[in-house]
Amino acid sequence: MERAGRRGTRRSRAALALVTVAALGVAGCDAVGGDSPAPSGTAVQKGRPSPRPTPVWDTGPDSVAAVGDSITTGFDACSVLSDCPEVSWATGTSEQVDSLAVRLLGRAEAAGRSWNHAVTGARMADLPGQMARAVRQAPELVTVMAGANDACRETTSAMTPVADFRADFREAMRTLREALPKTQVYVASVPDLKRLWSQGRTSALGKQVWKLGICPSMLGDPDALDAAATQRRETVHDRVEDYNTVLREVCAEDRRCRFDGGAVHAYRFGTEQLSRWDWFHPSVDGQAELAEIAYRTVTATRP
Repeated sequence: MERAGRRGTRRSRAALALVTVAALGVAGCDAVGGDSPAPSGTAVQKGRPSPRPTPVWDTGPDSVAAVGDSITTGFDACSVLSDCPEVSWATGTSEQVDSLAVRLLGRAEAAGRSWNHAVTGARMADLPGQMARAVRQAPELVTVMAGANDACRETTSAMTPVADFRADFREAMRTLREALPKTQVYVASVPDLKRLWSQGRTSALGKQVWKLGICPSMLGDPDALDAAATQRRETVHDRVEDYNTVLREVCAEDRRCRFDGGAVHAYRFGTEQLSRWDWFHPSVDGQAELAEIAYRTVTATRP
């Protein structure tokens, strides 16, 4: 009888242990989250962290293509009335500039892995075609600087309408995305044309050159300070701000696009950053400043 009692006690303890294990198992599932299975696998057993997702923005792209206008071609930076792509802020190889491509790729590699499709005189309407040419090289980064020529027209009424500017920029971005969904885009803001007027008008030579027809909507009759001239310049200034709003908003629609935050427009350049031939386009020093702004934007951990 005593042995039978001991066997019954052992059976009762075993049954209690099984109930306890079952209860802990249910509690373990609830701790994970409702119907979710409990953690398992070697990664959990060894305490390995989950792999980090690949970042959307790569701060070190290994190839660069540029689209845009005369600022990106280096027009009037080296000699009068001519492009000078070697000093381009985006893809130039000049040691005086240290272009974005040189800073990202190194001077030796930049020549073979960067391409400049910008065209002097181009407006935003020309950007889709330039972008179509740029995608042929499958660059990891495309730089965009366009809009100054849309504001620099014979009259303020001839400036590109904001809606058209937006539609053309979106078309250029679609052209890129259809071919290269993962290519990154750096977008520079349109420079402050009103500051160009205030800086360049201090030069008698600059004002004479402007009479040849450089950005007449802003720079025409530079010494006039009457109400009509003031209103004309404010109209151009406001349109440039509208263009920059478009660049910011359209860029924000694309997770692999970075706008410079208005840095180029806000840059307080002086006459040393302007071409000594036309007092409008960037000088070599001005190109170097544009390269620095672009590099800071592209390599920033966060936009």
